[in-house]
Amino acid sequence: MVGDVHRTLLYGGIFFYPKDKKDGKGKLRHLYECGPMAHTMSLAGGAASTGTENVLELQPSSIHGRIAIWIGSKLDVEDAERMYREHS
Repeated sequence: MVGDVHRTLLYGGIFFYPKDKKDGKGKLRHLYECGPMAHTMSLAGGAASTGTENVLELQPSSIHGRIAIWIGSKLDVEDAERMYREHS
């Protein structure tokens, strides 16, 4: 994930790891994977979302709680959220 977010910071775009049938809540850990990357991206002017909620506004459910993540520029994340809502 760190390498993908680094590439996203350098060249733009979006990185996402959505939830699916196998991983109902997502696969990446909220506290020590998604949270730090979401904070880094927000400091760089980007955004991070679960598809419906801002990652930085979520309360962790447990120390190893997992979530879905969509991370990149604000416009890209907003577009992805909109498309996700339309097709969910």
